[in-house]
Amino acid sequence: MERQSTYTATATIDERGILTGWSEGARRLLGYDPSAVLGRPATALLAADGAAVRRAVAGRTRWNGTVPLHHQDGRRLELGVLAHRRVSRGGATDWLVVSAVTPRVQPPRGEPLEEWTFLQSPFPLAVFDTELRLVRANRRLEHALTLPEAAMRGLGLAHIVPGTAGEEAERSMRLVLESGRPREVPGRLGPDLGPATVLTPLKDADGRVRAVCLSAPPDQDAAGRQHPSEETGKPAGTAAEQARAAQELGEVTVPRLADVIAVDLLDSPGGRPAETGGPDTDVDAGVGMGTGTDAGMGAGAGTSAGTGTGASAGAGAVVLRRAALRAVPDGYGSAHGSGAGIGEAVVCPAGSPPAQCLAAARPLLYDTADPAVAEWTALDPGAAWLRATGARSLLAVPLLAQGSALGVALFGRRPERGPFGPEELRLAEEFTTKAAAGIQQARAYSRARTTTMALQHSLLPHHLPDQAALEIATRYLPAATRAGVGGDWFDVIPLSGARVALVVGDVVGHGIRASATMGRLRTAVRTLADVDLPADELLTHLDDLVLRLAADEGSTDPAAETAGGIGTTCLYAVYDPVSRRCTLARAGHPPPAVVTPDGTVRFLDVPAGPPLGLGGLPFEAVETELPEGSLLALYTDGLFEARDHDIDEALDKMFSALSRPTKSLDAVCDRVLTELLSHRPDDDIALLVARTRVLHEDRVASWELRSDPTVVSLARRYATEQLSAWGLDEVAFATELMVSELVTNAIRYGRPPIQFRLIHQDSTLICEVYDSSGTTPHMRRARIFDEGGRGLLLVAQLADRWGTRHDRIGKTVWAEQSLTVSAP
Repeated sequence: MERQSTYTATATIDERGILTGWSEGARRLLGYDPSAVLGRPATALLAADGAAVRRAVAGRTRWNGTVPLHHQDGRRLELGVLAHRRVSRGGATDWLVVSAVTPRVQPPRGEPLEEWTFLQSPFPLAVFDTELRLVRANRRLEHALTLPEAAMRGLGLAHIVPGTAGEEAERSMRLVLESGRPREVPGRLGPDLGPATVLTPLKDADGRVRAVCLSAPPDQDAAGRQHPSEETGKPAGTAAEQARAAQELGEVTVPRLADVIAVDLLDSPGGRPAETGGPDTDVDAGVGMGTGTDAGMGAGAGTSAGTGTGASAGAGAVVLRRAALRAVPDGYGSAHGSGAGIGEAVVCPAGSPPAQCLAAARPLLYDTADPAVAEWTALDPGAAWLRATGARSLLAVPLLAQGSALGVALFGRRPERGPFGPEELRLAEEFTTKAAAGIQQARAYSRARTTTMALQHSLLPHHLPDQAALEIATRYLPAATRAGVGGDWFDVIPLSGARVALVVGDVVGHGIRASATMGRLRTAVRTLADVDLPADELLTHLDDLVLRLAADEGSTDPAAETAGGIGTTCLYAVYDPVSRRCTLARAGHPPPAVVTPDGTVRFLDVPAGPPLGLGGLPFEAVETELPEGSLLALYTDGLFEARDHDIDEALDKMFSALSRPTKSLDAVCDRVLTELLSHRPDDDIALLVARTRVLHEDRVASWELRSDPTVVSLARRYATEQLSAWGLDEVAFATELMVSELVTNAIRYGRPPIQFRLIHQDSTLICEVYDSSGTTPHMRRARIFDEGGRGLLLVAQLADRWGTRHDRIGKTVWAEQSLTVSAP
């Protein structure tokens, strides 16, 4: 009757293999009192070769599988166990071994729709009963923890995920059971899970808590916040297409050639396969009969497989991931049964058929009754399917493409069907070669996409700059199509006079060429913005650059389309928090949307201008006043290219999402994307939302000055009095020196009228002097006996930044000081 209740057996084993802990559950399971086993070698309880078990766990930090053990009454028990390797603060290691004893009943299942929802949820989910034992886990959680549901069922969270995070979540789970209220627990349960765990009570119709649902939502950044290159899911054409190629191999070979097939892939393709492998004996058409021993399987096996994990997995071992599992209907017909879950990393020891096959780089034939193969199938969870189907003949065929080993296909036949013959071998190699070509193609696309994503990530801003003019939030979503990542970009550039430039652009095309062009254009925009060019002039210079890029690329690649980014669009906007005015110009880009504080939404009427790269056509800038608290939305056209609605409907949805009042701009971005996107975008999307701030009169002081050298002292006095009113006496001396030099230069070399302005932001003080002359001052090194020439050098030494800003008439020379006190 004990077996009808669920309980957990635990034991601890030190690094010497000695049992150091024995729970009451372990006593119930195997019948031994603690005094009978503690201090003895753990291998004394094994009903198998202890060396085989040690090889199976060598180099791992966690292992799950079936182990044969002796009961105290002499019976042999086959137990599923989960073992964790732990390291104490002092550096000592031991193993925590757990086994859940559960009734032989199926876990509860819901209606089909509910079951699909649970299994296919994009979030990792698990259900724990009122005793805090796992009864259900969906596939996302299986993949995140690299453990199948069967290995976790009946265990508490602290045994599934040992450590502080698991223990804290299990304690909180008990509070959820008692209170009936959900809780959020900070801390990651695994590297692929979010930074917090959400625990929700599951109640029956009477309101009684019957279970607890655990979910681990992903990081907020995964949706694109502040990290443009991160994606919300696996890109199409990578893992999914590799798995599809492996599944198609199963579809054409089962039951035609075999009763069951498993396809396991290396994480990364290996180099040139080894010329020779273990001690094999040729039979039939080049098929080898594996010996199942470790002889001849040294480091070369691991090297030929190319996993790069030989040190951690043991010499000659390989690390594989299950990509497909298919069997005839009356066999092991589920790809999600016992053993390794899809995508789980499985370490195959050197003597196993997969490792031998990859080392030999040719097909090998095995009889599963061979002791070495039987030992592998009994101890390795990745081979549990072979034992479950009752296969007697095993054919291992390497997946080879372009001289590299991608993985191994394992074909199994039951005894009644007979062993594999030469014709079956020929067909298996033919089909496997085709599957390897498909997998190689998917991996090549994955590498190209990864390279492009890394390039894009390095070229886009990682952090938004500090500035006081605008509150800003951004999103970047890469395309999910096979065309690859495009060249969309955004930027935020602080300018002189407390102004800020906003940029959104879209380079035509996809892939590395588009990303590289985007990087060039973004750098050019920042350079042109740094010299304070007006918006329309900046686009004119950018247009010339695109033409030069097109000419350079066209000369080296005449067949290249959209060379140099011809047809690229860009929107450039400059906001001044003092005047509350925004100047905008666009080159073929969608117009920005603005939401005024009263909730009115409209597009700003900015002349479209031609796309960049056409040459010779003018751009026109417009200026508009934006009330404080206005919302400005800049975006790329991928936002409106969804397949399931027209442009008018998309515009209505965007206007509705922008107009709803909210304090958080991140929430605005999320709402816009949620309203407009029902699936991963077909084109890249860049979205930038900004809320305007204003520098009021109490932060800005300005004076009109006569063109007379005697006003220099008056300008210094104006500055000193204003700094005293702002409580900035500590920078008064440096500011007086800069004011003297800038005003003197304006009187001596400029033309009236002359204006002097001070701007006080939270962390900076800006000093500006305007005159109507268009000449630009240049800093030079004065000679020893020169009476002048040192003014701008002095300004450059005292200021953090300085420069010249040209207006339609005249210029402004400015200098900016930091008000942040450095720590000593």
